[in-house]
Amino acid sequence: MLLLFFFAVKIKSEWVLQIRPSFFILADKPYTMIAQMPLEHFLVIDIETVSEKKDFESLDPEWQHLWEEKVIRSLPGNTSVEEYYPQRAGVMAEFAKIVCISIGYFKKEKDQHQFRVKSIFGEDETELLLQFVSTMNQLEAVHNRWSFTGHNIKEFDIPFLCRRLLINGLGIPAYLDFQNMKPWENNMVDTFQYWRFGDYKNYTSLKLLAASLGIPSPKDDIDGSMVGSVYWNEKDLKRIAVYCQKDVVTVGNIILRFKNLPLLTEEQVFYAK
Repeated sequence: MLLLFFFAVKIKSEWVLQIRPSFFILADKPYTMIAQMPLEHFLVIDIETVSEKKDFESLDPEWQHLWEEKVIRSLPGNTSVEEYYPQRAGVMAEFAKIVCISIGYFKKEKDQHQFRVKSIFGEDETELLLQFVSTMNQLEAVHNRWSFTGHNIKEFDIPFLCRRLLINGLGIPAYLDFQNMKPWENNMVDTFQYWRFGDYKNYTSLKLLAASLGIPSPKDDIDGSMVGSVYWNEKDLKRIAVYCQKDVVTVGNIILRFKNLPLLTEEQVFYAK
């Protein structure tokens, strides 16, 4: 988009309005970007996180004290710091780790789009993050016009990824370094922010947004609140990955609804092993 600057100049005692073009290029506004972007430019991402330790008692004394300092002012009534740990530690990057990252993207095949989904999951967070960065680097090398897409990724998934990269002693790739990007360089599409339409009073969950748009909800055996329990009590990472993948497909369908396009059929969704 070409930005025009208007100048009022005085010529022979008369004010004349002049228009001069600027060479600054501005990104499209978020609420028009989704409608204009080709489907191939959306890279849907979702992460699943759990507490680094199973319970408060497993923390060493120093970290128990740090946890207490972190949450003491936000504790719900009649809840101790010990009880609060399994409830909230999994969403606080200083006390949690990533166990699954799922990625989805549209690919045109003949006359219709396919939606391909891949999950990276495991016990070793450093190895998981290295695999993720390697995958993103390969994509960036051949197609650098994609945008991270997801539900509430601006406030959760992307900041969490960046924090955990630093905690694991890994650098933050340029395409994830939103802290140092100018507003028009930002390559994030957040369905949560889009749905707000400027209304910042309420939070709309992915499940509620999907239901509101008529997107069928998968019949899952777990939800987000159960991920920590499934990880620590069952060690079933595959089950967590399946849940994460379904969220990615749901976001893909939300993008299609925002663009007034038909929803994905089961035959259009492919899961990479």
